Amino acid sequence: MSAPPPYAPDSSSNQGGDSQSDRCGNRPLEPDSHQAWVRLDAYDQSWYKPGRSKATILLWWLLQAVVFPLTPHASHGPRRWLLRQFGATVGKGVVIRPTARFTYPWNVSIGDHSWIGDDVVLYSLAQITIGQHCVISQKSYLCTGSHDIHDPRFGLVVAPVVIENGAWIATDCFVAPGVTVGANSVVGARSSVFKSLPSGQVCYGNPCRAVVPRRMTIAGQT
Repeated sequence: MSAPPPYAPDSSSNQGGDSQSDRCGNRPLEPDSHQAWVRLDAYDQSWYKPGRSKATILLWWLLQAVVFPLTPHASHGPRRWLLRQFGATVGKGVVIRPTARFTYPWNVSIGDHSWIGDDVVLYSLAQITIGQHCVISQKSYLCTGSHDIHDPRFGLVVAPVVIENGAWIATDCFVAPGVTVGANSVVGARSSVFKSLPSGQVCYGNPCRAVVPRRMTIAGQT
């Protein structure tokens, strides 16, 4: 007889209950087990509320897929306007490229004169706050949603992301849920940020860490 899967309920201790934990089971895990440790058929995110109706969400995704790419590259005003109609807070002079993507714009706040580059993804299951004079460079991914790796049901977890004033997230960076990037810090290209970073630092790596203080000079001047 083969061994039961790692999360199979223990029938000897089950008194007839059919709770979610009973269905998933709670047996100790075998480190070398080739059985799945998760039960995706038990996944449930019904507790999560996206903040708008399904119809509004679908309308936004449709407009984002069709209208955004058709707007001229330098026509940031119409894109700012459309985001505001769906609840985003967008300051003056904000640059938003036509291939940027916003999952739920009502969870996004962007301060004055910040730039959102091409192919940036703002995965805004929770609030994403971008301060003034920030740069989010092309292909960067600001992520507010993930899954609990210790939960056999692969439970959804969400946490906000904050990019403080004057920070620069360079090309192709990943910023994890719950992270704050301090004011005026720079995150180097292709870094993965899993913990909050202090202000005024040059940071890079995987995992990203503060390396040296950021110094300011006028470009082209000695």
